[in-house]
Amino acid sequence: MQLPIIDLVIFFLYMLGILFFGASFYFKKGRTTDDYMVGGRKLPTWAIGMSIFATFVSSISFLALPGNAYLSNWNSFVFSLSIPIAALVAVKFFVPLYRGVQSESAYYYLETRFGSWARGYASICYLLTQLARMGTILYLLALPMNALLGWDIGTIIIVTGISVIIYASMGGIEAVVWTDAIQGIVLISGALICLGLVMFSMPEGPMQVIEIGAQQDKFSLGSFGVSLTEATFWVILIYGLFINLQNFGVDQNYVQRYMSARTEKEAIKSTWFGSMLYVPVSLLFFFIGTALFAYYQVNPDLLPASLRSADAADKIFPFFIVNGLPKGMTGLLIASIFAAGMSTISTSLNSSATVILTDHYKKYINKNADTKASFKVLGVAAVVMGLISIGVSLAMTEVKSALDSWWALSSVFSGGVLGLFLLGYFSKKVQQMEAAIGVVVGILVIAWMSLTPIVLTDGKWVDFKNTMHTNLTIVIGTLVIFLTGFLLSLLFNKKKKKQEKEKVLN
Repeated sequence: MQLPIIDLVIFFLYMLGILFFGASFYFKKGRTTDDYMVGGRKLPTWAIGMSIFATFVSSISFLALPGNAYLSNWNSFVFSLSIPIAALVAVKFFVPLYRGVQSESAYYYLETRFGSWARGYASICYLLTQLARMGTILYLLALPMNALLGWDIGTIIIVTGISVIIYASMGGIEAVVWTDAIQGIVLISGALICLGLVMFSMPEGPMQVIEIGAQQDKFSLGSFGVSLTEATFWVILIYGLFINLQNFGVDQNYVQRYMSARTEKEAIKSTWFGSMLYVPVSLLFFFIGTALFAYYQVNPDLLPASLRSADAADKIFPFFIVNGLPKGMTGLLIASIFAAGMSTISTSLNSSATVILTDHYKKYINKNADTKASFKVLGVAAVVMGLISIGVSLAMTEVKSALDSWWALSSVFSGGVLGLFLLGYFSKKVQQMEAAIGVVVGILVIAWMSLTPIVLTDGKWVDFKNTMHTNLTIVIGTLVIFLTGFLLSLLFNKKKKKQEKEKVLN
């Protein structure tokens, strides 16, 4: 399908504008590594908040949330309802902790509690998670563009990836935060325009969307029953709480933003702003999905047969963007989809480069690296991580389900870090040995929960397959690590006290 010239012009002007704006920070006079990693600790509250919001939203959200609502209901919106709870914990405990530690790395605190192994383990898990994340986002961004516009998947992945690498590696977190702010505004504006056009295109007016949605139970938040095998309201809520505690507590993307604010008070404000903005915006995306369902119910002839299957739900929104919007608007909305993906990838590149410098290069290779050497490492690290993520994305073209692969990989790579962090923060008596044993046990449980549903499809070992819902992997894994370390600490401390008592008596 060929886009009108005006839409192509708008799209490419947007891409070039973001590229040159982000790269322009490279030429800022007197720039230090502190500017590159935390923006000189003086970025405005609203911009940091928009960047936190943009980190939440990716091209997965932009395409998957409307597709999910179109196909089923608002069950997945329950994830967003957990964000205020996690944000409350973050501003109460996590933001003050990291502002007090005064390190650019989210994993320095783990070293102060459990030693170098904990910092190394967490930072490596983070880097592996970011590679999987960036690769998945690039791939899922390319799919609808390929299906609807005929653009080559590999070309989309490579061009988008290189564009983000250029401005993220050159501009640092200042470029990331300011481009995130712009892209967040573009994303929200585009989504609002799209919803308005769908609603007011209904033959009987906007309320027809509500009527059709209510008749088809499209506004349901899911079953309130107790089940560990289904995506009930409670399973999604608990899953969302743990994922968002992980985001706010141990994700370098978020911790760098806490450190970028002028004061702790401003860091707290930006955390509230970014996280609370995501709740209504995610609701907006779900509403778009329901509105599109109603729109194509009353206009079935407008939807081709190839998009009427359940597998095509994620392509409905891009199809409407290309075919249902006025000229000019299509280019803006396609730019919005790319904005969502680019903002998330640029954030991951900058934070990954920071982790490589602070947790590995300065710790093991050159502890007294000067500004020039540090800048070189940051730039090279961002480029290398970006190129590897492009490779991961290209490899995903051979995978049956990129999203399933991402869920499995992210659970294994990152599921153990939250448990270790919570163990260190809330249980002060836990020592290195108990924490290490807890992590090993937790990783084994996470691997069993993530991989056995994929590997054990038949045969004599099938009874050992995990039957719990995929979303519970991080929940169970985190609890296993925390409880194992905590109980071992109680046991060892009790044994130690008993030995000391016997020594005194003897």
